[in-house]
Amino acid sequence: MMQIFIHGLGQTPSSWENTIKEMNIQTDVNCPNLSELLKGHKINYTNLYQVFSEHCNTFSEPLNLCGLSLGGVLALNYAIEYPERVQSLVLIGTQYKMPKMVLGFQNIIFRFMPNSMFEQMGFGKKDFIELSRSMMELDFSNDLKKISCPVLVVCGEKDNANKKASIGLNESLSNSEIQIVDGSGHEVNIDRPKQLGDVINDFYKRNGIC
Repeated sequence: MMQIFIHGLGQTPSSWENTIKEMNIQTDVNCPNLSELLKGHKINYTNLYQVFSEHCNTFSEPLNLCGLSLGGVLALNYAIEYPERVQSLVLIGTQYKMPKMVLGFQNIIFRFMPNSMFEQMGFGKKDFIELSRSMMELDFSNDLKKISCPVLVVCGEKDNANKKASIGLNESLSNSEIQIVDGSGHEVNIDRPKQLGDVINDFYKRNGIC
C-alpha cells in the first residue's frame, strides 16, 4: 500500500516531515509537490486535480491519502472519483463545500501581501488568487455517499474557519470519525506534528493500516 501526504496551499512537501517522523509507517510514502505537478499547465483547480489524479494513478497499490486544506480537497475529490482505489482518508481542515465569502476575503488579503511572501511556497501571488477563485464553485455534498473507506477528519482546536465544515464532513460520511487537536491552528502538521502523528497512527492501527 502507498501513503500519500498532500500539502495545503502555502505549504510544501517538507511541511509533512515532522509529522511523518512521529508515525510508524512501514509502507512507501509519497509527498507530491503540487506546484511541480502543475508546471506547464494553466493554474486552476481543474488542472490541479487532473495532474494530481494522474499522479495517484501511477501507483498500482491501494492508496491511503492524507491531505490538509487544499490537499484534503484533492484527496476527497479523488476518493469520490476512485473509491475502489482508496483504502483510507485523513482529511485535515478540509472543506467539502467551498465557502465563497471566505475565499473571496482571502483573495483580497492575498492582493495586499508582498510578492516576497509567496516566493517560498511554489505558487506566486497571482497563482494563489487564480487557484482560490477557481475553487469557489466546488461542492461535494451530494457525492460524499460514494466514499465507504475509513475516514479520519481532523481539525485544529483554533481553526474556527474550518471546524464547522469538519463536523459536517464527519456527520455526512458513512465510516468516519473526528479528532480535534488541542492548541493547534489550521496547519496541524506544522503546529502539532507529534499529536497529529499519534492521532493518525491510532487511526491506522485500529483500521488495520500499516
